[in-house]
Amino acid sequence: MDVKLHDIGEGMHEAEILYYFVKKGDFVKNDAPLIEVQTDKMTAELTAPAEGVIEDIHYAVGDVIEVGTTILTMRSEQKQSSKQQVLAGQAPSTETSQSSGPRNFNWDLPSTRVKASPHTRRVAREQGIKIEEVQGTGKGGRILDEDVFAFMEAKSQPSPVKEEEEVKKQQPVERERQQQTIPFKGRRKQIAKKMTQSLYTAPHVTHFDEVDMTEVLKLKDQLKKGTDRRPGIQVSVAAFFIKALQLSLKEFPIFNSKLDEEKGEILLESSYNIGLATGTDEGLIVPVLKNVENLSLVEIHKQMKDLTKKAVDNKLSGQDLRGGTFTISNVGPMGSTGATPILNYPETGLMAFHKTKKMPVVIDEEIVIRQMMNVTLTFDHRVADGSQSVAFTNRFIDYIENPYGMLVELI
Repeated sequence: MDVKLHDIGEGMHEAEILYYFVKKGDFVKNDAPLIEVQTDKMTAELTAPAEGVIEDIHYAVGDVIEVGTTILTMRSEQKQSSKQQVLAGQAPSTETSQSSGPRNFNWDLPSTRVKASPHTRRVAREQGIKIEEVQGTGKGGRILDEDVFAFMEAKSQPSPVKEEEEVKKQQPVERERQQQTIPFKGRRKQIAKKMTQSLYTAPHVTHFDEVDMTEVLKLKDQLKKGTDRRPGIQVSVAAFFIKALQLSLKEFPIFNSKLDEEKGEILLESSYNIGLATGTDEGLIVPVLKNVENLSLVEIHKQMKDLTKKAVDNKLSGQDLRGGTFTISNVGPMGSTGATPILNYPETGLMAFHKTKKMPVVIDEEIVIRQMMNVTLTFDHRVADGSQSVAFTNRFIDYIENPYGMLVELI
């Protein structure tokens, strides 16, 4: 059986091999983890399609392979009339072919698999720790991130005797400054590749504007307090942003589109799926909030909170990362006052929300203090023009500055 890389995410063409859970000669059961790979969107484990023995491993850790490439070969324990080829994690098929350019690798890996998530294994690898040496405290002996950190701390503590000996040996010497390096691989490498592709494929233009947040913040507080007849509800400001964007995109569908140059077509998306640019310890990732047009403000708030938590915990599925039509970047809580974001290609638009702060504003010939926020819209100039970007942003601003009018649209 040839175990191949299959498409585990929308638009995926290739993946980097991060880790092998098996070595040549290992016996594996059906659905046992074989390989950990990194795509441009996620980390995933590829599993055994059937019970068998690992015959050959064709690529090394760090290699980047295309979808459909044979990664390793298994020998089934069951009698078969012809050689099978199957995609990792999928049911066996009867099609036959031969792998091209295979290489043989012998891996010094443990024969027994410990219980740990891909993220925990990666933490251990990056710290130079053998995961098998760590004592797991999770359910069923599962190794958690904190177990790895505890193991690191224990190893870093010198024994009293050794510490005393080291003090005696120490001499006043001038230490040479040493450069540090960090691995450029995995998600960081995929982010770099995707950002470069976006910047050098789509001509970026960024439109800057500002929005008065005073009224929407008042409405948010009123909803939280509730009334005598109705309890308060929690709705984040970002939920208002997303709903206002969806309504604005409905009026300006060109920003909810994707350009297909090969077909010579601009696809106007029928659904409004908003990507949430989220920073994590592993790097930037964009989970997608689906079908916003069918969601209330409360539902948007809850689903956005769930997706963000899954992103931070590295628990997003492939489905969570697919189908985005427009992306937002809420960098205001981090103190940002302006930026020129790079598009989440092949989407046409990305809007960033910045820090809200009190500013003097002239209203009806009087200077008043209002809560003001900068907003930036980056768009693909092949698809949309500057006048459209201004009109689209103005419509979004109108919804935020007059939130009760936005609520009327939802009735």
